[in-house]
Amino acid sequence: MSDDAQPYPLPFPDSSGDLVLDPEVLALELAQELLGDPLDELDTTEPTALAVAAECDAGIAWLSGSQEQRMQGLRIFCEHRDPRAVPLLLPLLAASCPILRMSAVYALGRNPHPLGVEPLLALLAGDDNGYVRKAVAWSLGNYPEAPVLNPLIRSLQVDVAAVRLWAASSLADAGGTGPAKADPAAAQLLLSLRIDSEPAVRSNSAWGLGRLYADLVEPRQQQVVESLLHTMLHDAEPSVRDEARLALEQLEQPELLERLQTLVDEGLLQ
Repeated sequence: MSDDAQPYPLPFPDSSGDLVLDPEVLALELAQELLGDPLDELDTTEPTALAVAAECDAGIAWLSGSQEQRMQGLRIFCEHRDPRAVPLLLPLLAASCPILRMSAVYALGRNPHPLGVEPLLALLAGDDNGYVRKAVAWSLGNYPEAPVLNPLIRSLQVDVAAVRLWAASSLADAGGTGPAKADPAAAQLLLSLRIDSEPAVRSNSAWGLGRLYADLVEPRQQQVVESLLHTMLHDAEPSVRDEARLALEQLEQPELLERLQTLVDEGLLQ
């Protein structure tokens, strides 16, 4: 895994059972496979600039159309960036349909704009739909200069597991803008790495700590190293142990790599 890769690179992995969702909406999604996670459906091929421009033109028109057309437009702006979309995306954050809200949140993650910060934070704090809050937790990672650090910390402390997972990842982006933000972000990630009940959250916390390491002061760096070492050796989940080891290896410190090799030689690591 590269140092930019995340343990769970898509916003909707498997842990969605504890999300709050209107049963009627869920039934509609299951029956018609509406939209789902927009980022799961992105085309991985590279379109030409002309094709992108044409797609964005169509998306702009669709965002002002029927609900079905708006969903098609939202799919486009979950993939492409176009400043013309922002004024059309913002009102959709207040849509009564949670699928529209969720998709508008993702689109504003792809198309970050200062006007999106306040309504996104309001959704993170108050939306009763877990899928929407989870989308916000992902999207706020693209707003690292905005005042998103404390809201993400709170979500990592108190929200459902699926939201915590992406709050942990986005904290690495929000905290990576300098030491003043890196330290409180690392403090919460260290706590989550130790106590969170969800392995995916602990994995993303380990990944985030590796990302923040360079911006931390030496005492906090040492705390990160020791916590990752403890996780690597003692966490109950192999996936979390592997993520902690990868985070340590990517620090590329000779003395730390030597320490890891010693653990291998002693049979404590494979």
